[in-house]
Amino acid sequence: MAGRELRIVGGIAAAAVTLGVAELVAVLISADSTPLQAIGSTIVDHTPDGVREWVIQRFGTKDKLVLFVSMGVVALIVAGVAGLVERVRRPIGSALFAVFGLVALIAAVSRPHASWTWALPSLIGAWAGIMVLRTLIRRIADFDAASAAVAETEAGTESAAAASISDIALERRLVMRGIGIAVASGAAAGVVGRVLGARRHDVSGERAEVRLPPPAGPKVEVDPAADLRIPGLSSYLTPNNDFYRIDTALTVPQVSKDDWSLRIHGMVDREIRINYADLGSRRAVEKLVTLTCVSNPVGGDLIGNASWLGYRLDELLAEAGPHPDADMVLSRSIDGFTAGSPLAALTDGRDAMLAVGMNGEPLPTAHGYPARLVVPGLYGYVSATKWVTELEITRFDRAQAYWTRRGWSERGPIKTGTRIDTPGSGKLAAGRITVAGVAWAQHRGIRAVEVRVDNGDWQPARLAAEPSIDTWRQWAFDWEATSGPHTLWARSTDGDGVVQTADIAGEVPDGATGYASRFVRIG
Repeated sequence: MAGRELRIVGGIAAAAVTLGVAELVAVLISADSTPLQAIGSTIVDHTPDGVREWVIQRFGTKDKLVLFVSMGVVALIVAGVAGLVERVRRPIGSALFAVFGLVALIAAVSRPHASWTWALPSLIGAWAGIMVLRTLIRRIADFDAASAAVAETEAGTESAAAASISDIALERRLVMRGIGIAVASGAAAGVVGRVLGARRHDVSGERAEVRLPPPAGPKVEVDPAADLRIPGLSSYLTPNNDFYRIDTALTVPQVSKDDWSLRIHGMVDREIRINYADLGSRRAVEKLVTLTCVSNPVGGDLIGNASWLGYRLDELLAEAGPHPDADMVLSRSIDGFTAGSPLAALTDGRDAMLAVGMNGEPLPTAHGYPARLVVPGLYGYVSATKWVTELEITRFDRAQAYWTRRGWSERGPIKTGTRIDTPGSGKLAAGRITVAGVAWAQHRGIRAVEVRVDNGDWQPARLAAEPSIDTWRQWAFDWEATSGPHTLWARSTDGDGVVQTADIAGEVPDGATGYASRFVRIG
C-alpha cells in the first residue's frame, strides 16, 4: 500500500476514533448528542418536502436507515479526503475534522432540550480524531521518507539498498499497526458507548413492568365478523410490530414514565401539569382507532388499526379551561416535534385521547411510550404526537406546527381512501378470484365499496362488520376472471354518502386522492 492510500485509510481510521469517542462521551449526556445523531436530526428538519416525500415513497419506514447509511458513506468520503490532504506541516485534513466537529457541535446544542453539555461529544470526539490523524500522518511521512531512500540507494551498494528496504518494511508495519489500533479503538469505544448508553437510557425493562389500568367503560371486543380472514388481506387489528412508523425522530426517544409529565398551558384559565402517577386516579377508556399518515400514497400501507387505551382529551382540556377564542392545540413531543390540532376536534365528543396502551399492552417505545395522542379523523401530522409532553392552547393565526411551517395544510382531516390488498400483481389462473382490501373514512365510517374491472361498470363489494366508524373496514369482491390483462379498480363511499373522489392528487399538502388500482394478468 503506497503513501497516498495509507493517508486515505488513516483519515478513515481517525474518523472512526472521532465517532467512537463521541459515542462514549454521549453516555454521560444523551444519545441524541452524538455527531451523527445531531447532524442527522438537523437534516431531517431541513430536508425539502419534495425530497422527503420521495424518500418516504421510495423507502417507506426504512427512511431513517437510508439516512444513516447515506451519512456513513459521506463521512467515509470526507474522512478519506481529509487524510489524503493532511501533511505534517499543512494540517488541512485536521482543519476538515475541526469543521466537522464545529458543525456537529452547533447541530447538537441547537436540538430541543439541549444544554451546553451536548457540545462535548462532538468537541472531544473531533479533538481525539485530530490527534490520531496527526500521529498517523507523521508515521506515514516516515514511511514516505523510507520509500524515497530506497529509490536513492538503488544505484548504490547492495547492502545499502537492503537496509533501506528493511527500513521501509518497518515503517509500513508501524503505520499499519497504528491504523489498526485506531480503527479497533474507535470501534470499541463506539460499541461500548452504544451499549452503555442503551443500558442507561433504555426503558424497555420499565415498560415491561407497567400494568395498564382497566378501562372504566366496556372493554373492546372486536366483532369476529369485522375480520374476513381472507389470505393476503390485512387483519382488522394491526399487530404492534407491523404498525407503520413515520416521524421525525432519528432514533426512538427513551422516556421514563417517572420523568414524564404533560403540561397543558397557553390560552387557558389555569395551567396544569399531569405526571404518569396522576393518570392512575383518572378514568381510562379503550377505543378502536385507525391512524393514517398524510404521506400515504393512494393504495399505500402507511396506515394501521389498533385498540388504544388512554384518557379522554376533552376531559383533560376541560380541567385547564380553554379560552373561548382559542381554536388550536399545539402538541409538542420530547424531541421537539409539534402538531397543530383543531381544538374542536379534541373536544367535540370523538374519542380523542392521551393514549398509554396499544393492542392490550403498554405503548411500544417506537409508538410513543409512555404517552401519545390519538385523534380519530385527523392525519397523524396534525394530531398523532408521540412522546407528548405539552399541549399549548392557542390559535392557528398565532402559531404554526412542524409540518405547517413547511407548507402542509393546517387542519388535516383524513380523506376517504381504499386499498386493494389481494390479489397481488402478477399472473393468475382464470376462474373465481377474491379481490379484497380495506377502506377508511375515519369518524365518518364506510357505507359502501365498489370494484370495477377495466372500464366496466362499478359493482358492489361485500363488507365486513364495522365495529367503529373510526376504523378501517374490510371488503371483498368475487370476480370471475377471464384470460388476458386486466386492471382492477376500487372506490369507497363514506358514512355521509360521499363517494371517494376520482381526482388524482399527490400527498402534499393535505393527502393523496384517486382510485386504488391493481394490474393483473390472467391465464
